[in-house]
Amino acid sequence: MNIAAPHHQTTSRVPTRGEILLLGSLTAFGAVTIDLYLPTLPTISRAFNASAATVQLTFTVFFIGMALGQLVYGPVSDRLGRRPAILFGCVLYVAASLACAFAPTIEWLVFGRFVQALGCCAGMVVARAVVRDRYDHRDSARIFSLLVLVLAVAPLVAPTLGGWLAQALSWRAVFVVLAGFGAAILLTVWFRLDESRSAATETKARGETVLGSYLDLLSQRRLVGYILVGACNGATLFSYIATAPDLVIDIWGFSPGEFSAIFAGIAVGVIGSSQVNRRLLSTFTPDRILGTACIVAFGFGVVLLALALAGADKWLIMGGMFCVLTSNGFIAANALAGALNVDPLRAGATSGVFGAGNFAVGALGSGLAAALHDGTARPVALVMVMALAGAAAAFFLLARPRNAVEAG
Repeated sequence: MNIAAPHHQTTSRVPTRGEILLLGSLTAFGAVTIDLYLPTLPTISRAFNASAATVQLTFTVFFIGMALGQLVYGPVSDRLGRRPAILFGCVLYVAASLACAFAPTIEWLVFGRFVQALGCCAGMVVARAVVRDRYDHRDSARIFSLLVLVLAVAPLVAPTLGGWLAQALSWRAVFVVLAGFGAAILLTVWFRLDESRSAATETKARGETVLGSYLDLLSQRRLVGYILVGACNGATLFSYIATAPDLVIDIWGFSPGEFSAIFAGIAVGVIGSSQVNRRLLSTFTPDRILGTACIVAFGFGVVLLALALAGADKWLIMGGMFCVLTSNGFIAANALAGALNVDPLRAGATSGVFGAGNFAVGALGSGLAAALHDGTARPVALVMVMALAGAAAAFFLLARPRNAVEAG
């Protein structure tokens, strides 16, 4: 029995474990591809006799590919269907992963990572649209919170597994495993995922151009607000990921193993907050939770910045970072559900622009934190508080419903 039957309106049914596992795996495509690869960087640098900056390009082009690809797959899935978009992306991902595994030069690897990103982002962007196809605003927020349980496996397990593969076999083995992961997703989607796009969505998509669709979406005040909330909130996580290895290991003196434990601890915090969010949705609306979370998260950001400016003990600063980052569990799912609720017939295009915005602002935040690097936690704390201020402003000035119709 396939995990869900196609339909033309959202329902309130409870998703099966198989559905959550598949949609969660699709959502985690990018995280797995990043986190499994992360420990191989020093090995790759030695293997190709390349500088750290050159190897870092494999991350830069990956993020560029993720942002651009989502803008394409979103409207394509509205027009041609969810299944074809995911299947094409999976095929591209497997081919690119194998190309990376057998890359003869660092330039080949950089290009392969770009194509790999173009492949894996299909699953991410379309999975979000599938959830909106099947569920209403509140239930979508619950499902997105539930998907975090699968998504969080990446930072908990992938770095350790990637490091073991690189040490026991070689860095190339990591890409062979990623190719296998992509192939498994491909087969599961082929046999277990039914088409969820409605006839109304197809008709609307075929009656307009991709550019016209995006221009119309970006003219909608509330949608832009939700996109900015999600993107600014995501920038806190991006800036942490970009600066944490240097800050935690090189400056604070923790070992790589201790860093992995700290990284995992934050992932557990995000899991916990997302599950609390899922429970709260039984009583409060997604927008009510989102507005409160934006204010609280900004408060945590201010405290973190104050601690960093005061030169507080590293454990206090890490505690502040933990509070800021775990607030993600209350913001991300509700912002995404809100965005997809604004124009449900363009769920694919909305998912694409939401994801692209997340990566674009995230890259900007991480780049700013890196540019301001001064050997302390002050730069990343400053970027975080600025991003959280932007998220709060975007919600209260743009996204917050003004009336019952907007509240849905």
